[in-house]
Amino acid sequence: MKKLNYIDLFAGCGGLSDGFESTGLFKGLAHIEWEAQALETLKNRLVEKYNKRKSHNCIHFDIQRIDELFEGFEKDSKYDDFIGLNKILQEEKVDIVIGGPPCQAYSIAGRIQDKDGMKNDYRNYLFESYIEVLNKTKPDLFVFENVPGILSASPGGYPIVNRIKDAFDKAGYELIDNFKDALHDLSNFGIPQKRKRIILIGLSKKKFKDKNNILLKEFYSSFKDKYSKSFKTTAEQALKGLPKITPFLNKTEGSKRASHVLGANSKILNHQPRFHNNRDIEIFHLLAKDIETGMLAYTSTEALKNLYTEMTGKSSAIHKYHVIRKDAPSNTIPSHLYKDGLRHIHWDSQQARSLTVRECARLQSFDDDFNFLGSQGDQYKMIGNAVPPKFAKLLAEHIFNFFGQNL
Repeated sequence: MKKLNYIDLFAGCGGLSDGFESTGLFKGLAHIEWEAQALETLKNRLVEKYNKRKSHNCIHFDIQRIDELFEGFEKDSKYDDFIGLNKILQEEKVDIVIGGPPCQAYSIAGRIQDKDGMKNDYRNYLFESYIEVLNKTKPDLFVFENVPGILSASPGGYPIVNRIKDAFDKAGYELIDNFKDALHDLSNFGIPQKRKRIILIGLSKKKFKDKNNILLKEFYSSFKDKYSKSFKTTAEQALKGLPKITPFLNKTEGSKRASHVLGANSKILNHQPRFHNNRDIEIFHLLAKDIETGMLAYTSTEALKNLYTEMTGKSSAIHKYHVIRKDAPSNTIPSHLYKDGLRHIHWDSQQARSLTVRECARLQSFDDDFNFLGSQGDQYKMIGNAVPPKFAKLLAEHIFNFFGQNL
C-alpha cells in the first residue's frame, strides 16, 4: 500500500507526527520546530520508535524565514546549517501538510493575562508562514490545529477566522464554512482530558474542484460518527499502575529519592515529583482530603479564592487551585503547566502534589515509551503544546480512508 507523504510544521515534540506515523500509512518528509528540546524529543522518538535515521528531516528553524527554510541556510547564533527543504524533498510529492501554529495568541487565557489582549502578538499571524509553505509544496490537503479561542480572536479589530479563511482561499484551499463545525472535544474520542480543539481540514480547489464543501461536511460528520465514544476515559483509568510518590521537600533532594521510589530498574520514564514548599503541600493535602471525605467545602470558585488569600495573603481574580477528579477526564493540560502546577493537583491526599510529567503525558495519551528530553520545565511545556497522539492517529486513519484514493 502506497504511503502518503506529509510535512509537519510547528511540530513540537511530535504529537501529530506520532499519531500519523503510528498508523503505518504515512511517511514524514520533514518535521519543523524552533524549540530545540521539543525537536530533540521528536527526533529521538522517530529513531527509537519508528527506526527513522535521517536526522536532517527534523529541522530546527524559524518557519518565518521561509526562503532560507527551502533554499538552505548557514549556521548562525540560533540554528545550525541546513541544506534546505528543496533538496530534501527533491522529486517527492507532498500529499499533506499538518501542524498548528502556537496557540497562545488565540487562547482566551492568554488574552486575559496580556495587557493588550494579545492583539500585538506576532503569533497571531504565524498562519501566514503556514500558507507560504502550502504555496511552495502545493499539497492536496492540510490539517490545521488550534484552540477554540481562535473563534473569537480579533487582532487589529478584525476576526482572525475571516483573515484565515481569506488567506487560505487565496492560496487555493477551501475550508468548512462554519469553523464551529470543526470544533472537537477530545474527551469524546477516548482522550482522558477535557480538551477542545479546532481541527481545520483544507482541500485543494484545483484537486477536488466543486466537491470541496460536500466532502468536508461528509468528512467531519463521518469522523465523529465513527470514532466518538459514548463513554469517557477517566483520569484514574489513564494513570492506573503508576507508583505513588510524594513531592520533594527541598530542591536538592532530587534524583536520589526518585530513584528509591521508582526502583533502580523501573522502566517508567519522566515520573518524578516536583519540589513543593510546605505551604503548598498543606494546601494540596487539604483540597484532596476535602474531596475524598465528601465535605466539598472548597469546590466553589469563591471558596478557593478565599483559601488562596488566607494561605498567601494575596488576592486573585480567578481561583488558583484545582484537584483532578479521578472519576472524570482531567481538565486541560496547558503549556504553562511548566511554571504553574496549582490547577493540576493529584486527587490522592497522601501524595499531596501536582502531576508529574508522565502523568500529564498519559492524560495527553502519549505512550509510556515516549521519552521526553530536556529539563522538567521543557517537558511540561512540550506536552501541554502537543496534539494527543491517539487522537492524531484516529484523525490520520480517517484522512487516509476518506481521501487517500484521491491523493
